[in-house]
Amino acid sequence: MSGPQSVPGTGPVRRGYEFDPGRLDEYLRQRLADYLGPLSVSQFEGGQSNPTYLLSTPGRRYVLRRKPPGRLLPSAHAVEREYRVISALGSASDVPVPRALLLCEDDSVVGTAFYVMEWVAGRILRDPGFPEVVPSCRPAHSEAIIDALARLHRADLIEAGLADFGRHGGYVARQFARWSQQYLQDEAAGRIEAMDRLVEWLPTRMPAADETRVVHGDYRCDNLVFHPSQPRVLAILDWELATLGDPLADFAYYLMIYRMPNAGVPGLAGRDLSALNLPDEAACVETYCRLTGRSGIADLDFYVAFNLFKLAAVLHGIRGRVLRGTAAGAQAREYAAKVEQLAELAWLQAQRAMRS
Repeated sequence: MSGPQSVPGTGPVRRGYEFDPGRLDEYLRQRLADYLGPLSVSQFEGGQSNPTYLLSTPGRRYVLRRKPPGRLLPSAHAVEREYRVISALGSASDVPVPRALLLCEDDSVVGTAFYVMEWVAGRILRDPGFPEVVPSCRPAHSEAIIDALARLHRADLIEAGLADFGRHGGYVARQFARWSQQYLQDEAAGRIEAMDRLVEWLPTRMPAADETRVVHGDYRCDNLVFHPSQPRVLAILDWELATLGDPLADFAYYLMIYRMPNAGVPGLAGRDLSALNLPDEAACVETYCRLTGRSGIADLDFYVAFNLFKLAAVLHGIRGRVLRGTAAGAQAREYAAKVEQLAELAWLQAQRAMRS
């Protein structure tokens, strides 16, 4: 088997995130079936919140996700919840997830709690325009993304043992309360007129329908592993924000790409979808509705406005950390510069919802 550097997106373990591979190797030999060392460790470039590592042995690869080192908020970085949801969905649904192998809550092994899952070989397509895919295959890739999300939203909570994985009902209202409070309390990042308007308007238009399903919370194409050659999603990654919530809000989060420009955060707005041979927004909505047994989505513009507001609030928080000196690097500053653009875009969607 080729070495760990042959896997795109991996590199040496970053400073501050090291642990003793020998201690982990010993632990895995005792608890993981069919594990045979020796072990080498590299780190994925992503996974800023929960550091993610590639574990390579002569015959097999694994992925380890851990809580970051240092002092943490009690409810943050809950790798135990990630392990639970992928274990449950993997055993009791047709949702494509990596196979969960073990959970370790003993801090003495790598310094923090972690879990190990299978490494899924395939393609990660980071640009929703799919430049790596031949144009004739792009519609099938787009449908595969929606199909994987529809499978998640069809999963039976009782059968999967996830009925207590979060609160039932009120998901959008709770999310709005959380992110609006964060926005209003971050004085360092300043106030933005479009955000202030959204803070006033969004609570007045909360959808009456309020389903409860497992939601991913960050569903986008770069959190998916595609089959190496087929338009098929093999695994949904990064379950850190998964909970019980409104599936329409989860779908609209993905659909935001159609109303966002490809600037900083990948989007499709302003791109020639016909020339790219990609389905338009209406076709994606039709596909999702067909796969989930719906006749339509009445509050779609609200859901998109809400998600854009939430994303703008996240970037507003990053701006605050940049200004306070607790976030460094070009990427943080790039995100911080996008707040007004996203807030204005969210307000435009709110105006669409008012007209409809």
